[in-house]
Amino acid sequence: MVDTETWILRASLSAKIYRDIEIDGASNLYVLAEAITRSFDFDFDHAFGFYNRVKGNIYDSAVSYQLFVDMGEGDGKARSVKRTRVAEVFPAVGTKMRFLFDYGDEWIFLVELVKRKPKEPKIGLPRLLISAGKAPEQYPDPEDDEG
Repeated sequence: MVDTETWILRASLSAKIYRDIEIDGASNLYVLAEAITRSFDFDFDHAFGFYNRVKGNIYDSAVSYQLFVDMGEGDGKARSVKRTRVAEVFPAVGTKMRFLFDYGDEWIFLVELVKRKPKEPKIGLPRLLISAGKAPEQYPDPEDDEG
């Protein structure tokens, strides 16, 4: 089915701030991570990981995929984002993972497979389908908080 379907994933920062992204199930998690960050107008300039623990401490996840593994700095438990396909991590509608982007600022997105659908010919993927809510600034001006 991976060859004939695309995955529609919702990446959300809150109930009102989310992006629906269509991606090929054969794409790797690195491609998905870049699509998510770009859809929120973030620079794709930090390490990241996907974690299966959707509530509680993200670092207590039984399964994780981290860029550090691909950089040769993994913790031994984590798996590669470049060698892991979207279809493996999100096998069924309703599957959820947390996506942690930038271990310093800790942008944490909830990513859920909301739909699988037949591939459309000649459509470039990944692509943004829905953009709901205003994305926060990746690097807010610290002076904006003073006053």
